[in-house]
Amino acid sequence: MPSSFVVEAATRTEKITYAVRDIVLLADQVAKTGKEMLYLNIGDPNKFDFRTPQHVIDAVVAAMQANKNSYSASSGIEEARQAIEREADRKGIRSIHDIFVTSGASEAIEVALTALANEGENILTPSPGYPLYTAVLAKLGVKENPYYLDEANGWQPDLDDIKSKINKHTRGIVVINPNNPTGSNCSRETLQGVLALAREHKLVVFADEIYDKLLFDGQEHISLASLDHETPVITFNGLSKAYLAPGFRIGWGIASGSGKALNGYLEAMNRILRARLCANHPIQWAIKPALEGSHAHLAEAMNKLTRRRDLTVKALNSIPGISCVKPGGTFYAFPRLEIAQSDNHFVHELLRATGVVVVPGTGFGQMPGSKHFRVVFLPPEEVLARAYERLGEFFTSYEGRTQAAAITERGEQAKSRRVKARGKNAASRA
Repeated sequence: MPSSFVVEAATRTEKITYAVRDIVLLADQVAKTGKEMLYLNIGDPNKFDFRTPQHVIDAVVAAMQANKNSYSASSGIEEARQAIEREADRKGIRSIHDIFVTSGASEAIEVALTALANEGENILTPSPGYPLYTAVLAKLGVKENPYYLDEANGWQPDLDDIKSKINKHTRGIVVINPNNPTGSNCSRETLQGVLALAREHKLVVFADEIYDKLLFDGQEHISLASLDHETPVITFNGLSKAYLAPGFRIGWGIASGSGKALNGYLEAMNRILRARLCANHPIQWAIKPALEGSHAHLAEAMNKLTRRRDLTVKALNSIPGISCVKPGGTFYAFPRLEIAQSDNHFVHELLRATGVVVVPGTGFGQMPGSKHFRVVFLPPEEVLARAYERLGEFFTSYEGRTQAAAITERGEQAKSRRVKARGKNAASRA
């Protein structure tokens, strides 16, 4: 083979990024220097002091021992699909026309987007929002059409902004509730407003509800599809977050709404599902025990998360130049930075100097001119306290350095202008 031969990557991969994992590349380099690392970047509860419920694990082991190790039906085993339907019914979702089990909610999202939108069309996505949507749409050649969440209103979706972004090429709207990365929980009025816009413009709504059971302070989660039984809604969920089993890679999609409107779209999704055979078969046997068995683990998990949420908000808001809206759910916070440099620059410098790993807000989307970063408050309190102490100390020195650098840069620019001016004057005299 000629030495000059180079395998060129497909151009459709050029815009695929995933900020949550991309920052790990730099973290790995810093870790090799021997610095103590404090990881506040990935929402994986099992990396910390959270355990998958034993009865969920036992169900998988029993399935494997019973030789449930063949392929399953492409949409999933019937026991799991029926359990998902009963769970949906408890949440008020009616007019269900299909349920499909997938390799994590991520696959359900990719299947649903792939079956709906063509190149040149667009999907409304929340900003800030989960970067998987950005990556999938980039791969498909479908335009991401970001709408903003209102930080001043507890990160609720801005309905006026959504309305202004809808055009003749818009096919659907994504609502992540509770939201990753902000931790916001949508109000009934907000969800009704989204549905009204979807009805008016004939859009499919994608309701990403993977954090629906991780809510603080007695808040209620309202499943979007429960508010409208005619508008086409695809509801995503899974075992990763509320059931503390992200490595199981089991999720699902629930298609509800008008059957007449959904028929062709459902067949397109099922063609994709058949082509990839099925989700992990033995793991599917964990779905019914998870949804219908003991939920005692949730009380313990939420007690921990409430303490860690409160510590996080108090610590971040005590640092001048950082402000944080109190999350209503999930295990994320999305604090705002008042800095001259980009949040990407801040996060990279923080990591190099302190070993604290967070994710820049640019990786999730944000209002132009604003700067944020995402923290995961899954680690134990002592780890969080140490991380926030380092963060506070770093922020003070960082602001001093960047301000000094900015002053120096402005001085150099002024000096350059003076030199150029003298050169022009000398030339004109000559």
